[in-house]
Amino acid sequence: MDIKNLLISKAKEIGVKVSPAQAEQFQIYLDLLLERNTVMNLTAITDPEEAVIKHFVDSLTLLKALEIKKNAKVIDVGTGAGFPGIPLKIMRPDIELTLLDSLNKRLVFLREVCDAIGIEAETIHKRAEEAGKDTKLRESFDVATARAVANMNILAEYCIPLIKMKGYFAAMKGPSLPDELEYARKAISSLGCDVVKTVPFILPDEEQSERFVAVMRKLRFTPKMYPRHGGTITKKPLFLEQKGEAK
Repeated sequence: MDIKNLLISKAKEIGVKVSPAQAEQFQIYLDLLLERNTVMNLTAITDPEEAVIKHFVDSLTLLKALEIKKNAKVIDVGTGAGFPGIPLKIMRPDIELTLLDSLNKRLVFLREVCDAIGIEAETIHKRAEEAGKDTKLRESFDVATARAVANMNILAEYCIPLIKMKGYFAAMKGPSLPDELEYARKAISSLGCDVVKTVPFILPDEEQSERFVAVMRKLRFTPKMYPRHGGTITKKPLFLEQKGEAK
């Protein structure tokens, strides 16, 4: 199905201009995604038009929420099928993109996508907490982002250790974001970031789905004890019981 015109018009509704050449790259990406999805679990969304809005346009909201500097080093944590990282790279070829995922077969797929659409991205097969302890990766990125990976308390501990001083963590979330953020403020602060803003979006789909991008800035180095072991992060999220502290 040709989705190029749909993508261009729907992206325009959120204030992002997609060129015909970029739309062609998205078309190739979608075709590969839906083809490979028949043999591996990449997405629950199999309707092409729905995928355009809920994957591609949703990913592009990040460009409106955060001004990413030229040639920025960006890491997409728990990238899955490549969202939001690959859409960002299509729109901003200047960025240095790293795609991080714990499942290697997804990274094999993403390398195939990158080759097919003519973009470059580094793929790293690690768990997020392993990456945060890796001296080559820790505090080395201008922007860390993640889309619907985990609750904010958990997500912050996965992502913030990867950001360099004065860099940004942009968490892409659904309607639960304001409540999650309220519980996560002390964790975010303890990991070295301050919340700069939360930017709401309404996706141009039939449901008018509510989305948020929470933007945090790294103003203090992350203590060396973080990130903790993956099992501990998920079983005992940082300060989850202390709602509303460190506002």
